[in-house]
Amino acid sequence: MAAHPLRPSIGAVAALACGANADSGAEAWRFAEALKGYSESAIDIRMNKKPVYWVGSSKQDLSAFPQPVKDVVGFALHQAQVGEKHEAAKPLKGFGGAGVLEIVEDHDGETYRAVYTVKFRNALYVLHAFQKKSRKGIKTPQSDIDLIRENLKAAEKDSKAELESKETPNAKRP
Repeated sequence: MAAHPLRPSIGAVAALACGANADSGAEAWRFAEALKGYSESAIDIRMNKKPVYWVGSSKQDLSAFPQPVKDVVGFALHQAQVGEKHEAAKPLKGFGGAGVLEIVEDHDGETYRAVYTVKFRNALYVLHAFQKKSRKGIKTPQSDIDLIRENLKAAEKDSKAELESKETPNAKRP
């Protein structure tokens, strides 16, 4: 199976985990060999990588973006999954701090935005993805702000339910 263009190989992950230098080659190889028996989700957990949950139509909306924009957003989300912050990610105004972030990317004269939250300890939630239509100013349209607030509430409810289900062994996720 061919490697996904945005997903590093197990060898690359091992090299990054061990520090990519000449002295760590054997260590990286051993690490890569040790990871071969694990599923991708098990590797994500071992690397403390939060899962991504898509709220509403955010995944379908993002999939309609041009490939260069999807690449930037995808990399920014990956960085957020491992506790880092992409240089293009900025706190969205009106949401009280850095818990809700926005990635703004321009392509061919158009502006694309993706909004996500890192407020919850169990996962990263993508709340909205859209192309900015307005030509006046940089302010996010109120209809998009309203949708982001609604999706944030849904994410909060989902996160709470998931965390409670982990605390109660036989509980089911809604």
